[in-house]
Amino acid sequence: MEENEGEIELIDFLNIIWKRKWLIILSTFFLVIAAGVISFLLPPKWEIDALIQPSKFLIKTAGGQYEEIVIIDPKQIAGQINQATYNNKIAAELNLDIRKFPKLKAEDLRDTNLVRVSIKEKDVEKAKLILLSLFNLLKTDPDEKVEVEMKSIEEEIKANINKLNISKQRKKEIEKEMSAIRKRIESLEKEQRLSLKKENRSESESLAMLLYSNEIQQSLEYHNTLNELLSTKKIEEEDLNLEIDNLNERKGRLDYAQLIKEPTSSIFPVFPKKKLIILITGILGLLIFTMLAFFLEYLEKQKAESKA
Repeated sequence: MEENEGEIELIDFLNIIWKRKWLIILSTFFLVIAAGVISFLLPPKWEIDALIQPSKFLIKTAGGQYEEIVIIDPKQIAGQINQATYNNKIAAELNLDIRKFPKLKAEDLRDTNLVRVSIKEKDVEKAKLILLSLFNLLKTDPDEKVEVEMKSIEEEIKANINKLNISKQRKKEIEKEMSAIRKRIESLEKEQRLSLKKENRSESESLAMLLYSNEIQQSLEYHNTLNELLSTKKIEEEDLNLEIDNLNERKGRLDYAQLIKEPTSSIFPVFPKKKLIILITGILGLLIFTMLAFFLEYLEKQKAESKA
């Protein structure tokens, strides 16, 4: 019995919808047309976005290694932008009315040091100017820190290059001195061999041979000392070259704030979304006018009952 009552109620509902179908259909149709016209009359807005990379810096870890970090955390930058921290400065710079200033939206991109900033605006060129102004504000202070570090590294490189040049000059002097000693040793050895060929040597010649031997020995010892000093200078030169390479690598890893992606407009307007507006209006219209049809049917029944 309950099932039959349920079927009757469902049929009653369908009858009411069928009875007032033109009210529902025509009213929804005109509402959709009105929504479509309004959406076409609304000024379109484009989304203009840019990708910003904050200034990068190097810090020395406890292990003596250099770790690359950004001067200002991308999350912090995105938070400041979303809180309208820079709006007044940008408006003053571009001579804009702060009351009509468009909303800036920012997010830090996951697993990167990049910040995406976007604006929805009717005037594309105005939005681009706002984003460029924002970028200039974001880069000023951090870039000054990078500049200080850059100059410090360049001074270290210059000092090491001077040391390297001095070391190279000293190495040449040692090599020249070693060459002269080798020639002197060869000359002494030659004179010594000539003396040895004589069968009957005088006492003075024997003494000269002894002196040759002592001088040769001393020259060899001095030559060895110079050779050790030359090896030290070569190691020093290698260390300085390595230090200069490391400094150049550090310098190369420093980065000023960059616009990874210049302010760019979307191909199509992002507002109003005409198709979505029409679809939602159509669904809501059907629901509203169907409820209105039931309400009118209810009023009609109430009148009929009151007359009876």
